[in-house]
Amino acid sequence: MFRIGHGYDLHKLVLNRPFILCGEKIPFEKGLLGHSDADVATHSLIDSLLGAAGMRDIGYHFPDTDDQYKNISSLILLEKVKAMLEKKNFSISNIDLTIVLQQPKISPFNEKMRQNLAKTLSLNPNQINIKATTEENVGITGSSSCVACFCSSLIYY
Repeated sequence: MFRIGHGYDLHKLVLNRPFILCGEKIPFEKGLLGHSDADVATHSLIDSLLGAAGMRDIGYHFPDTDDQYKNISSLILLEKVKAMLEKKNFSISNIDLTIVLQQPKISPFNEKMRQNLAKTLSLNPNQINIKATTEENVGITGSSSCVACFCSSLIYY
């Protein structure tokens, strides 16, 4: 049986924070604000997987009120979600991420980001697609004040 999940997340860009997407530190003068490492792409992936499995959302399992998640790598959270899925006999078929940001350009980091996620989830990188788009200087992401991400995933058991 196949199940589809959808995830969405958005984080504000601020000074004095690292800019991390899919576990990859990307050189940029700003970073993403959040309780953990604020990896918006991995957060949307986590929500997508949890949603497909009918297991609520990232805030339920890893609340921002819990100090054990302060500045934690989102890849560690993703590992925990993978274990939760495996406990319920789910496997991941494929993942499709769309990162929405005006800047920086992330295409030079695409393959490394795919590899980071694939390694964390024990998948082949060809099961993961990452793409980016701008909003042509329109809206909240187009003004470079934040980064958003949409994710769809297909799981089965």
